[in-house]
Amino acid sequence: MKQSTLNRIWAKLMLMSLQRAGITDICIAPGSRSTPLTLEAEILRKSDDFSLRLHTHFDERGLGFLALGLAKASDKPIAVIVTSGTAVANLLSSVTESHLTREKLILLTADRPTELIQCGANQAISQLNIFGEHVDFSCNLPSPSELISPAWLLSTLDEKLYAQAQAGGSFHINCPFPEPLYGELDIANSYLLPVTAWLESNVRYLTFVKTETKNLWLNTSSIIMHWQNVQCKKGIIITGRLSRKERRVIQVLSKKLGWPLLCDPQSGMGSDFAGFDVWMQNQACFNLLCQTAVIVQFGSRLVSKRLGQFMAKFKGDYWLVDNHPGRLDPRHLQAFRIIGKLDCIAEQLIINTDDIIRPTSDVTNWCRALASASKRYQTMIQEKLEMSASISELAMATDFTNWIDTCSDLFIGNSLVIRLLDMCACLPDINVYANRGASGIDGLIATTSGIQRANQRSMVCLLGDISALYDLNSFALLSQNSHPLVIIVVNNNGGGIFDMLPVPQESKDALYRMPHGFEFLHAAAMFGLGYSRPITLEEGRRICLEGQKKPGTLLMEICVPAGESGEQLKTLFSDVASATLIN
Repeated sequence: MKQSTLNRIWAKLMLMSLQRAGITDICIAPGSRSTPLTLEAEILRKSDDFSLRLHTHFDERGLGFLALGLAKASDKPIAVIVTSGTAVANLLSSVTESHLTREKLILLTADRPTELIQCGANQAISQLNIFGEHVDFSCNLPSPSELISPAWLLSTLDEKLYAQAQAGGSFHINCPFPEPLYGELDIANSYLLPVTAWLESNVRYLTFVKTETKNLWLNTSSIIMHWQNVQCKKGIIITGRLSRKERRVIQVLSKKLGWPLLCDPQSGMGSDFAGFDVWMQNQACFNLLCQTAVIVQFGSRLVSKRLGQFMAKFKGDYWLVDNHPGRLDPRHLQAFRIIGKLDCIAEQLIINTDDIIRPTSDVTNWCRALASASKRYQTMIQEKLEMSASISELAMATDFTNWIDTCSDLFIGNSLVIRLLDMCACLPDINVYANRGASGIDGLIATTSGIQRANQRSMVCLLGDISALYDLNSFALLSQNSHPLVIIVVNNNGGGIFDMLPVPQESKDALYRMPHGFEFLHAAAMFGLGYSRPITLEEGRRICLEGQKKPGTLLMEICVPAGESGEQLKTLFSDVASATLIN
């Protein structure tokens, strides 16, 4: 059998196996060595028997994050096909993120055969274990050979695919294809005989059945007893990344307990206690919060630095609920660590909350005092907003709820923008996405594109100028957008986050902020995007709302003076610290 035919057969079997495991989207970058995979993916896409979407991008780093966004929004595994060499290495950033936040990526990396590695062959690097501990599952395939049964290939893949479905994270399949890579596909019925029945069916090669006791943790009497003991104390609920369904159940739990609800921006909702990262800097507020005896946290990877510092010194009962296994508490507190679906756990806590034990007057008054402090803080920042009509980062963050009333999804970039929303905004009920695993600034535009391709609806993305420059190539993914997307780039001419950090003043610009002097008008024109640069807060709000109703991508650039937000935040912190927020 021709080697080109054998390469194609293995590629076909791999992709059929992935499709039967739930793959509906494949992201492809150009390359020659990956030809067997690319051509078979296109054949499957055209087949009436398969429902498959192909996404392409010329930049492998952006391609990885495009897949990450698709996986975030769809909660499905997403396949990625790239050629050999540095094309594979460019996937490391997205693999790192998926390892921490558990999105399911399946990386099909073409490779040179073993005899061409480490001998000076072109575009050949050692791809074995290239992602190190950041990849969760890996399979370094041999070169396709008639001596290896196709049944081995299918069973090997299905074992790893099942494990990935349970745990999440990335699965790396390294595929060394010998030449020739091109040629007509010959019929190979004899080779495929061992898997003929599978080819004629629509089932997976291996079927796994897992049995487990539902809500086993709640059947443990010691945990139920402990919950009965803590539910009448002064407690707070903290929320990290949540789905809409999860947060609505958790809101019910908070109300039933009479506990304050502190919502991270990733929660996609605000509460009566918004802005806690700032009002906690008021000593009276902090002292009041220190009466907390119980913390129940749903979701991980919180933005607030002040909240993290408070939790590091916390000595009470700490419950951490997340559906991802592994260590998720950087403070290493003694805890009840509950792994499961957040909404199911919250519902069970509601059921096991004694209706007779209503919040005591002491708990109720304490909760109301914290809510009143938050309200006074919100009034303070609104008054500062009204003092100036000019646009600033702080003003936009404070007013941001009014910018996103008509969209369904919001992606928040890292660095300063997500911290400003944490400090100043009270988000509405909206789906929020962010790359808060490694919290990098790379691939944010590509991730946004992937999320919108999965959800197929209006979206807003907020990020900084360095993040936009870092992923500039991925604007190409947005040039033919059929749904409304507003990309808001806050341009403060460099790394504005360093204005808030104690970096050496004499080297701050040269070595930290690194001012660039660029604007994004010509970038928008280059990639065929709409462009706007509002001057006032009112104009920015209006343009953003209008952009959420029009198909296509609008790049909206908010230009602010370098260092302005840092100075404004320092003033705000000082004013809040000395304000009377508790009666």
